[in-house]
Amino acid sequence: IDLGTDGTASVDYPGYCAAVGRAVVRGDAERGIVLGGSGNGEQIAANKVTGIRAALCYNDELAALAREHNDAQVISIGARMNTVEQARSMVQTFLSTPFSGDPRHVRRITMVADYDESGTLPPLPRA
Repeated sequence: IDLGTDGTASVDYPGYCAAVGRAVVRGDAERGIVLGGSGNGEQIAANKVTGIRAALCYNDELAALAREHNDAQVISIGARMNTVEQARSMVQTFLSTPFSGDPRHVRRITMVADYDESGTLPPLPRA
């Protein structure tokens, strides 16, 4: 599903990134990809959609960890920061890497989801 622009002119990206997040939350898409100059703003905008975990990635290792540890559903990539080949590789890694299901990662993802729902931060761990 292409939810992006149809040209090369600069656009206000938050609506596009939110549309990607909403498509994933609704189940219209299993994963999403947002692209921008740096990828930073796009990641922030996608993460404003309740239930979305968007990860800014700039190499294959981060793309894999975003899936393995964070069960991220959206990858954000900076077009000015990566070549087309690097972006393709990160997307392939992101799409092909499963979530590990490790209990510590599940616990942390649940904490973030609970915050999304309640607005209450988890307690700080004691040292």
